[in-house]
Amino acid sequence: MLVAGRKGLLGQDPQLIWDRYCGFLDLPLKEFMEIQEQLLLEEIRLVADSFLGRRFLGRRRPASVEEFRRTAPLTRYDDYCPYLKERREDVLAEKPHCWVCTSDRSGEFRWVPYTRRAFEEFLDSVMAGFILACASGRGDVNLEAGFRVLHNMPPRPYLSGAAVFGMVERFSLNSILPLDAWEQMDFHDKVAEGFKRALSTGVDIISSMSSVLAKMGDSFGHNSSRFDLSAYVNHPEALLRLAKAALRAKLAGRRMLPRDLWPVKAIVCWGMDGEIYREKISRYWGVAPHELYACTEAGVIGMQSWCKKGVVPTPYSVFLEFIPEQEWVRSRDSDYQPQTVLLNQVLPGQRYELVITSFYGMPLLRYRLGHLVRVVSSNESETGIQIPSFAFEGRCDDLLDVSGFTRLGEKTICRALEMVHVDYVDWSMRREQDDGKPALRLYLELRNGAGVDGLVESLHASLMSCDPFYSDLDKMLQINPIRVTELSHGTFRRYSAEKRSRGLPLELQRPPRTNPTGEDVADLLRLSAG
Repeated sequence: MLVAGRKGLLGQDPQLIWDRYCGFLDLPLKEFMEIQEQLLLEEIRLVADSFLGRRFLGRRRPASVEEFRRTAPLTRYDDYCPYLKERREDVLAEKPHCWVCTSDRSGEFRWVPYTRRAFEEFLDSVMAGFILACASGRGDVNLEAGFRVLHNMPPRPYLSGAAVFGMVERFSLNSILPLDAWEQMDFHDKVAEGFKRALSTGVDIISSMSSVLAKMGDSFGHNSSRFDLSAYVNHPEALLRLAKAALRAKLAGRRMLPRDLWPVKAIVCWGMDGEIYREKISRYWGVAPHELYACTEAGVIGMQSWCKKGVVPTPYSVFLEFIPEQEWVRSRDSDYQPQTVLLNQVLPGQRYELVITSFYGMPLLRYRLGHLVRVVSSNESETGIQIPSFAFEGRCDDLLDVSGFTRLGEKTICRALEMVHVDYVDWSMRREQDDGKPALRLYLELRNGAGVDGLVESLHASLMSCDPFYSDLDKMLQINPIRVTELSHGTFRRYSAEKRSRGLPLELQRPPRTNPTGEDVADLLRLSAG
């Protein structure tokens, strides 16, 4: 059994490995909160004298968690953008070890600096996820040096790419694709070449976006009978693997599935669609995926336990606050500062917007991620874990996430609608599910007798030209997530009149253009039908 050190994996007792990487799952909630408090106070000390620290903390350094939450404002990326966009190091508390990025609403990069200590903690959390993905119970460490890992992830400067290189550098896990070649490949080619090589090498762990594995499983049956065996004449391992897989499928009386070729030990999934694809991935690949809840701004926020249910947060990545749902609805008015609660105050079944504060000298303070989470339980009775767990519900800001590939904002959608010359009164779009697949449902009121014929295809095409990340979705998954529901004439006018009659302020007299609530959609459909 193995544990990771700064220079690689060293043979040690499994209990030591578990304590180092997964020991947070054994913490009482009180100790969890104490760790959070200690790391927050250290963060305040580290950043207080930096330019960004002074901007958000003021000249008086908060002396307690309560004072910090009372005096420091909630922030968004726009507050940091003038400095981080240019990757200015003079405004930071510490020189970055690396810069990583994600996309913003305009399709441009959103940069975040990682200090060395923050990046090492991030890698420790990823390793915890790998251990738990392979585990069958508490203290079970089945991860071994030399395990073959297939990475279906975007390259650097994305955080996922930095994670791949960092894991190979620090831990004795083997990447099936050489990393130099892996980083230079197109994403589609990377996935195809990785699985092609895995026919010869085999694979122990797959680290992937959940949507990619689901899509591959969907298309596998159509292509599994088309393997060109002549291409593997010089690869006897691949031929043997194909023959065994065909026999397994024949004996089972079904088409060949990925699990017949690659009986993997674990699947570690990234992205926001894990719950949608869980059943499908389990059926295609033979093991339930283990979900890491991570994002560029925060690193790994939490992960599932060995039971693979709700996400359990780690105390070591970021300081966690939660905006209750009714508070973030009110905060649509930019002048309103919503109140927050801490992890020991959240209630099962309730939804919250997540707020994070960086640790280890990183710059983000009381930062609104725009993530909506639902608390699954206050503890896991079957595992004995005493920390509340939650599930990602969606984005409560104005960005629409699709399979981890893109985040569409109102301006991008408006631009795409203009390109297809649709004559509309108003619209609202949200992420839904259609036969278990993620879909973007456009609720649209047209004018002047306009129709929706051909709109699904034309809007999909215009979004690809407006947003390169949306284009990647089409190239990789070959799906069109657009769905259109046409609303009757006068629906939005009736909606506004109804909300106004209830005394709601002006900003709440129309549904949000993106991410309307279920209540908003129900009202639109009711008013359209009436």
